[in-house]
Amino acid sequence: MAIKSYKPTSPARRQMTVTDYSELSKVAPEKSLLEPLSKKSGRNSYGRITVHHRGGRNRRKYRVIDFKRDKKGMNANVLTLEYDPNRSAFIALVQYEDGEKRYIIAPNGLKVGDVVCAGEGADIKPGNALALKDIPVGTFIHNIELYPGKGTQLVRAAGNMAQLMGKEDAYVLVRLPSGEMRHIPANCMATIGQVSNIDHENVSIGKAGRMRHKGIRPTVRGSVMNPNDHPHGGGEGKSPVGRPGPVTPWGKPAMGYKTRKAHNRSDKFIVKRRNGK
Repeated sequence: MAIKSYKPTSPARRQMTVTDYSELSKVAPEKSLLEPLSKKSGRNSYGRITVHHRGGRNRRKYRVIDFKRDKKGMNANVLTLEYDPNRSAFIALVQYEDGEKRYIIAPNGLKVGDVVCAGEGADIKPGNALALKDIPVGTFIHNIELYPGKGTQLVRAAGNMAQLMGKEDAYVLVRLPSGEMRHIPANCMATIGQVSNIDHENVSIGKAGRMRHKGIRPTVRGSVMNPNDHPHGGGEGKSPVGRPGPVTPWGKPAMGYKTRKAHNRSDKFIVKRRNGK
């Protein structure tokens, strides 16, 4: 997909770019795979704001994505390539030989009319899903499971891909997009190829209104607040923080503060962290 720009009819238009969706199918989403999606506005089940600066986005419906790829050994035809408002990647509507339709994350290069398959014996080509033990070393993959049968959790955002680096008994070594090297059980599923919409990171938002459409509200600096609203607030003119290091509105260190538990059970599977340690 290419990046599209417009004539500068306004200051915002001059900076703004959008993804060119000309290669996507011009169809309505599959109704049987749509679910209602209520607005949360950053609130949890108690009604308390747990994610700040959220709310007021456009209405949308959730597309049910097949993250398990559990119809193994059955071919599926790609019917459409579609935009999904819930994620940065594009999605593909596939129809299996028994007539069932499902949405999958579309890999880069997948086209309408292609055939995809999951399970042992599937070809090593974009869109096919196999167990990690059946994928050759060096292959680029995405949509990776962490626990067998749970469904894919890793490498699902636009343009991302991981690489299978080696195999060791019941585990395989995978290099994630962050640079982290990690052991993953060999019977976990993964999909061949790179996630679609690789130009997503190059899009320039251009104006504040587009962020509001996405449900992201303005962020106010703590230094311009009053002291009762933020630890950085108060003072005459532009004042320094006034304490050792910047903090959150609740007084916790904002930079360099470790939040990961000291004895996380998954640490033993990390061979090399993304920060190189």
